[in-house]
Amino acid sequence: MNTHFLKSVLYSGIIAAVVFIILELILNPLILGTPAFGPPRMMAAIVMGKGVLPPPATFDLGIMMAGMLLHIVLSIIFALILSLIIRNLSMEMALLVGAIFGLALYLVNFYGFTEVFPWFAKARNWVQIVIHILFGLIAAWSFKGFQAREPTEVSHE
Repeated sequence: MNTHFLKSVLYSGIIAAVVFIILELILNPLILGTPAFGPPRMMAAIVMGKGVLPPPATFDLGIMMAGMLLHIVLSIIFALILSLIIRNLSMEMALLVGAIFGLALYLVNFYGFTEVFPWFAKARNWVQIVIHILFGLIAAWSFKGFQAREPTEVSHE
């Protein structure tokens, strides 16, 4: 793997992570009427323990930072996996695979990991499905965009 590939993975993972959390913070309270800071607390509970779970689902800087750090690290790992799958695909196929990848992430996160982190079962809903699919689309789109900007080697003859 070259440096450009790794930078493309890093940037696409961060972009997808940021868009994901913004959508989650806006859509959960707006559409579902659930507390905005519930999902970051659920993520933070993976590393900090169940004691940080809501209620209260209020803002706490330390909990929010732990949740966001874990979210970004996992997003970069997921972007790496997706990038390895789509690196030789066209943009159209990469977006299709990205959407399927996002849906698969939802299933793994909310049905597989609930064996270890049962509090995620409470967050199974259609908004999370849509946000996860968008995560895959955005990660694929941004990776392919960065990949297309790969610098050409200059000959020093």
